[in-house]
Amino acid sequence: MSDKPSLKLYNTLTRSKEDFVPFDPGNVRMYVCGPTVYDFAHIGNARPVIVFDLLYRLLRHVYGENHVTYVRNITDVDDKINARALRDHPDLPLNEAIRRVTETTASQFHKDVAALGCLPPSIEPRATEHIGGMIAIIERLLAKGHAYEAEGEVLFRVGSMPDYGALSGRNLEDNIAGARVAIDSHKENPADFVLWKASDENEPGWDSPWGRGRPGWHIECSAMSLAFLGETFDIHGGGLDLIFPHHENEIAQSRCAHDTPMMARYWMHNGYLQVEGRKMSKSDGNFITIRDLLETEAFGGRAWPGEVLRLAMLMTHYREPIDFSIARLEEAGHKLVSWQRAARAGSQTSPDADVIAALSDDLNFSRASTALDALARAANRGEDAAAQALAATLTFFGFSLDSLIRQSGDDTATAEKVAARLAALAARDFALADTIRAELLEQGIQLMDYKDPETGERRTRWEAAR
Repeated sequence: MSDKPSLKLYNTLTRSKEDFVPFDPGNVRMYVCGPTVYDFAHIGNARPVIVFDLLYRLLRHVYGENHVTYVRNITDVDDKINARALRDHPDLPLNEAIRRVTETTASQFHKDVAALGCLPPSIEPRATEHIGGMIAIIERLLAKGHAYEAEGEVLFRVGSMPDYGALSGRNLEDNIAGARVAIDSHKENPADFVLWKASDENEPGWDSPWGRGRPGWHIECSAMSLAFLGETFDIHGGGLDLIFPHHENEIAQSRCAHDTPMMARYWMHNGYLQVEGRKMSKSDGNFITIRDLLETEAFGGRAWPGEVLRLAMLMTHYREPIDFSIARLEEAGHKLVSWQRAARAGSQTSPDADVIAALSDDLNFSRASTALDALARAANRGEDAAAQALAATLTFFGFSLDSLIRQSGDDTATAEKVAARLAALAARDFALADTIRAELLEQGIQLMDYKDPETGERRTRWEAAR
C-alpha cells in the first residue's frame, strides 16, 4: 500500500484528524444512515448522500473499485411512516398503505440521488428485511444484563455501559436532563432507550419473544451494519444531527451485544444546512425537496441541474455549515461550465494527482477546486494533457463533460464574456472591462463582483438586470 495516497479523515469520536488505516485494505467497509422513506427527501438529506458519495469514490480510487463495501440503509418501519400511511391511504389495509408510501418515496429518492450524480451503494438494505437480526441483538443484550423488559417494551440499560456518551461528549446526567429524552415511569433510568416496543392493531408489528411489536429506531442500523459489515468496521457516517441520540445509541447496542471495544473506527458527520440564511422549515416556507429543485421553479424561478446542486454542496467543506442559496447555485453553474468548456476527453482516465491529494486531506474540496481551476487555465492555453486530466477528474467527481454547455445556450456566451472581462481586469485594461460590462448590461445581464471567501480571488456572478 506504499504507493497509495495518505488519507486523513476527521474522526468525531476523537475530535481530531487521523490517518485512515482500514481493518482490511482488501475490504474497506463504510456504513451511512440513509433515508426514512415517509416523505420526499429535502435538500438537507441530499448533503450526506453527496458527501459520502465523494468519499466512496475516493476510497474506490485509493483501494480499488472492488475493495470497498458501502452500505446505506433505508428505514421503512417508523412511526412517521405509519402516520403518513394512515393519512394518505385511510381506506387501505395498514400493511398495503405502508407499502404504497415506502415504495413511492424510496423510488423518488433513488431518482433524486441519481440526478445528483451519486453512485448506488454496494448494498442498500431495508429495515423490514432485518427484523430477525434486530431480535437476535436484543436477546443478547437481555442475556448480558444490558437490557430489560418493562410494560411491553424492551429498553437498553444505559447505566450498564461505563463510557456511554463518548461520541457526543454527553455524560449520563446531561442525557437525563436533555430535552430529547422522554422521562417515563417504567424506565429504570430516564436516559434508557427503546429497543423493542409493542404494536397495537393500527401499527405494523412482528412476532417476538416479547409479543407482537416493532423495533426502536436505533437497533435497526446496528442489525443492518452487522449483517453486511461485521461487528466492527471502518467508517460510520451521517449528518451532525445523528450524533446524539442515534449514533450514540448504535454504539451502545453494538458494543454491548458483541463485547467489542468499538463499533466503527472512524465516525464522520457532515454539517447542518440552512436556506438563504435561515433554518429550513415548512412553517417558514423555505422547505425544499430535491425533486422541487430538479423539476420545478420553486427556488429562484427555475429548475436546477443535478450537477449544479452537487457542486454547490461540495463547495462548502463537508464539516462546515452550508448556506444553500440561489447565488451559490449560480456560482456553481458558472464554475462547472468553465471546467466543462476546458475539458477534453482522451486517453487519460485517472483523476489529477493534485486533486486526489487535496481530497485525501479530509475531503478538502476547496483545494481540489483550485487544482481544477489550474487545469482549466492550462487547458485553455492549449495544453492537451491538462484538458484530458480535467476531463478524467470531472468524471471522477460524477460530473459530465458537456451537459451544462449544451443546456446553457446564451449562458455559455455570457460565461465567455465574463471570463474575457476578468482577464482584462487582471491585465489592468479597465476600459475593455467596462466595455464588456456595458455590453452585457445592454443585453439585460448584470454583473456582480465578489471575492472568493477562501482564496481571495476576484469572482463574478450574473443575473438578469432589474
